[in-house]
Amino acid sequence: MPGKWFPLESNPELINKYISKLGFDTSLYEFTDVFSTEDWAMDMIPQPVAAVIMLYPLTSNQEKFRDQDKIVSPTEDVWFVKQRIGNACGTIGLLHSLLNAPEPLNAFQPDSWLQKFQEDCHKSMPPIQKAERLEADEQVAKLHDDATSSSDNQTNRGNIDDKVETHFIALVCNNNKLYELDGRKEGPVLHGDTSPNTLLKDACVVVKKFMERDPGEMRFTILALAPKAS
Repeated sequence: MPGKWFPLESNPELINKYISKLGFDTSLYEFTDVFSTEDWAMDMIPQPVAAVIMLYPLTSNQEKFRDQDKIVSPTEDVWFVKQRIGNACGTIGLLHSLLNAPEPLNAFQPDSWLQKFQEDCHKSMPPIQKAERLEADEQVAKLHDDATSSSDNQTNRGNIDDKVETHFIALVCNNNKLYELDGRKEGPVLHGDTSPNTLLKDACVVVKKFMERDPGEMRFTILALAPKAS
C-alpha cells in the first residue's frame, strides 16, 4: 500500500541537508529561496538555474484549471513519476528536479540512494512502475521522515492525518522545453520553450499564472536549484 508521509517544509536549509543525504552534491548547486516573481528577485539568483520548485495552495480555483493542462506522454527526455504516497509531493518535486537536472548535476554520489534509484528507475520506465519502486523503498521513507522531524523545521509537523492544503511541483528544462512535473497528474505539462539561461524567468511566468488564480493567497513559495553562492 502507498501509505502516507508527513509533509515536507519549503525550507532551503532543510531541503539542502535532505538532498545531500539522498546523494546530491550540494557543493556546486543548492536550493535557494526566490522571494518574488519580479526581476529584482530573479536577479539575486545565480545562473544558470537547474530547476524550480513551487509550493502552492490547493484551492478550488487552482483545481478548476487542472483539466486545461497540456499533458504530454512521458518520454525518454523527461523523468516523471506518479505520486501515490500521501503528502510525498515534496520528495516527488525534489526527484523531478534532481533526476531531470543537466549533466554533471545528475551524476550523484557513488553508492548513494539517489544513484541507486536513478539506476533502478530510468527515464523510460512507466511512471507507475517508478511509483511502485518508491513506495517499497524503506530507506527514502526514513530519510523523508527524518527531514520532516528535523530541528531545522520552522514549524511543527503536526499529526500524520492533518489535512494538507499545499502542494509541490517542479519546473524543469529538457531539450529547451519547459515542463511542469506534478505527480498528481498523468504526465508532464508542456509550457512551451525555455533554455537553461532563461529557465527561472520562464518558470516564474508559470508561477504567476498560478498566483493570478488566487490573488489574495499568500501560501506560495518558490525555490531555485541554483549555483552555490561563493
